[in-house]
Amino acid sequence: MNSLNFKSVTVIVLLGLLLGVMYTYKTYRVCDPCELTVRSAVTIITHEVHPVSPDHLKYKQPSIINGRKDVVTVTPWLAPVVWEGTFDPDLLNPIYKAQNLSIAASVFAVGKYIKFLRDFLETAELHFFVGFNVHIYVFTDQPKAVPQVKMAAGRQLSVRSVPSAKRWQEISARRMELIQELIEAELHGNNDYIFCLDVDSKFHGHWGVESLGGLVAVIHPGYYKDDRSVFPYERRPLSTAYIAPGEGDFYYCGGAFGGHVGEVQQLAKTCRQNFRDDAEREIEAAWQEESHLNRYMWINKPSKILSPEYLWQDFKSREPEIHIIRFSGVVKNYAEIRPNI
Repeated sequence: MNSLNFKSVTVIVLLGLLLGVMYTYKTYRVCDPCELTVRSAVTIITHEVHPVSPDHLKYKQPSIINGRKDVVTVTPWLAPVVWEGTFDPDLLNPIYKAQNLSIAASVFAVGKYIKFLRDFLETAELHFFVGFNVHIYVFTDQPKAVPQVKMAAGRQLSVRSVPSAKRWQEISARRMELIQELIEAELHGNNDYIFCLDVDSKFHGHWGVESLGGLVAVIHPGYYKDDRSVFPYERRPLSTAYIAPGEGDFYYCGGAFGGHVGEVQQLAKTCRQNFRDDAEREIEAAWQEESHLNRYMWINKPSKILSPEYLWQDFKSREPEIHIIRFSGVVKNYAEIRPNI
C-alpha cells in the first residue's frame, strides 16, 4: 500500500514538472522578439556607459541657459541632435580616447563611381575621426583602380570585390546585404562602431566622436525644413518600406548612417529581408535602401541624430543655421555615372 502511494506521488510530481516546463516554453515562445510579425520592429538591449572625464581636464564651462537657439537640439524621444555649438571636442576627445575605440566605415565605389573614391579617402584622412583607430572598407568592382592614399598610424583600408551591376538600383539594394555580412564576418569583436557613407561625397570639416551612438541617423539636407507630407517616403502599402500619410518623424539620408556594430547589423539584416519580401511581391521601394532605412528608423528611433552638417549637398547654398559643412555630396551628372539613366 505504501509502495502504491509512493508511486502515485511520484507520477503526480512528474506530471507537475512536465506541465511547468510546457508553460515556461509556451511563455517564452510568445515573448520571443524574433517571431514578431512586424519585421522592422526590433528590440536591442544596449548598456550606455556614462562618460568618464580625465581628472583635471580643462575645458570651457558648459551652460544650460546659453547655446543654440535657432535649431532644435533634442527630439521628442530625447535623442540629441548634433549641431555645431552643441558639443565640446576638448571634452569629448579625451573621454573617448581612453576607451581605445575602433571605428569602421563602409563605402561603395562601383562602376563609374570609382572616380569619387580618391577625394573621399583623402578628405577622410583630414577630417574623419582623426587620431582614432579607423578601418575603411571599400566595396568595388574595380579593385585595381582603388587609389593609393597615405593613411596615418592606426588607420587602414581594405578592399572587397563585388560584381558590377547593370542598374544602379541593384547596387543600392545590395548594400544592406554586404554591410550585414561585413559586420558578422569581420567587425564583431574588432570594431565598436560603423558608419556607412556614400562615395560621391567629400569631407570638409571635423567629423568625430560627437557622432557616436547606438543607432545614428543623418537628417537629409533637402527636406529638413519641410512638412512630412512632402517627404519621399515609400507610399505604396504593398511595400515593406511603406509609411502612411501622417506618419514618420524626419527624412533620413541613405548616404550616411551608422552606430554601434550590433545596432547597424540589425538594421541591415532587417532591411535586407524586407528587400527580399518586396522582390517576391515584385515591388521596388521608391528610393531603395533609403526608403527601407526610413521605415526602420521610424519604428526603431535613432539614439542620436546628426544635423544636415553631416551630409550637405554641394549644389545648395549654405543656410544660416548651417555653421559648418562637415560632409557633402559633390555635384555630378547622373546620366554620366549611373548605368541605366
